[in-house]
Amino acid sequence: MMKPLLLNNFFLQACATNLFDEGDIKVRINSFKKYSVGNKREPFIHVFASIMQGRTSEQKAMLSQQMVSKLVTLFPNVPNIAMNISDFEMATYCNRTMV
Repeated sequence: MMKPLLLNNFFLQACATNLFDEGDIKVRINSFKKYSVGNKREPFIHVFASIMQGRTSEQKAMLSQQMVSKLVTLFPNVPNIAMNISDFEMATYCNRTMV
């Protein structure tokens, strides 16, 4: 699958959760040339999500489940698909518009 299509699928899936404003969703893809999964060279997809604090554990679990389910549908032959979510604090966050 081409990266732009995958980016769009992720964006739409994140929008569908109703946990974020569309303008706040940022999706990036990084591929790895060197990796090991369980000491094997098997295909994998791992989503690292950093989101602003304030969502419940249940909301974050729902987000992970929906995103991984979508990836399993898009990539049925990839044996290792996972996601984890990290919160970041509003107090320590800064972007260009805040300076």
